[in-house]
Amino acid sequence: MTKPRITVVGSFAVGLTIRAPNIPVFGVTMLGTSFDMGPGGKGSNQAVATARLGAESSLVAIIGKDKFADIATDLYKSEGVDAAYVKQIDQSPTAVGFIILNDRGENFIIMDYGATNAMDPAFVDRAESRIRESDVVMAVLEPPVEVAMRAMELGRKHGKKTILNPAPAAPLPDEIFKFIDYLTPNESELRILLGLRPDDPRPSRDLVELLRKRGASNVIVTLGDRGVLIVTGTIDTAIPAAEVEVVDTTGAGDAFNSGFAVALAEGQDVIEAARFGICCGALVCTKLGVIPGMATREAADDMYRAIFATR
Repeated sequence: MTKPRITVVGSFAVGLTIRAPNIPVFGVTMLGTSFDMGPGGKGSNQAVATARLGAESSLVAIIGKDKFADIATDLYKSEGVDAAYVKQIDQSPTAVGFIILNDRGENFIIMDYGATNAMDPAFVDRAESRIRESDVVMAVLEPPVEVAMRAMELGRKHGKKTILNPAPAAPLPDEIFKFIDYLTPNESELRILLGLRPDDPRPSRDLVELLRKRGASNVIVTLGDRGVLIVTGTIDTAIPAAEVEVVDTTGAGDAFNSGFAVALAEGQDVIEAARFGICCGALVCTKLGVIPGMATREAADDMYRAIFATR
């Protein structure tokens, strides 16, 4: 089978992770353990994950000219990610994220996007030929919103499937929705997109309908350990999560989106694609660190067969 082609418009950041008993309170010094430094950034994570699942994956991003940038270039060489559209600049540093994990595997993240902020729609236009050759075009919201919008617009222009993972959540103009085939927020992002508090108590299914009224035709909400909610013009269903022993939830959303995208690119329908994404999201939670935890194709296929093949 021909490898699916996926282009991710996003970001690279170095993640600095430490474990602590609890999420810290300002003004309090805590002792942590298990410090780790490694590659991250939602776009980069998704490019690596889709490549590891067997796709021809390209990343469109900007990084600095510093030691952290070397981590990116080494990663893409080792994982087989096409980095032809990853630009290095010396005006800004490579993005970094500070991640604190508590004993339950929950996380608290602070980001400095650095060079990623230099991305603009014209930069995305430089990758139009690659987008034209892709099966699926993905974008996240670590670059400016107008960058994600241009990625979705070019994907739609060339008849490709488009996925916007609105993370971290930011206000979106209604005109972006006509370019998006699948919008994939988690529950807090869903609420932020609607201008609500991240912990608004209303049911997510009700809030999805509000988002669809704004023009989001197909909404896939990741529900953490409760699975995934899918609402389209013809589908309204929830798929339960795969049960695993959770070590680190940091990359679960990226892993889900990557599996979902690869399955769509291979011609699977939205239900089967979401099931495959659930397996990828579950597997990444079983290891410490996002890149070490991203599933191989063999592991994802094995979990899919074990959970969903007989359903």
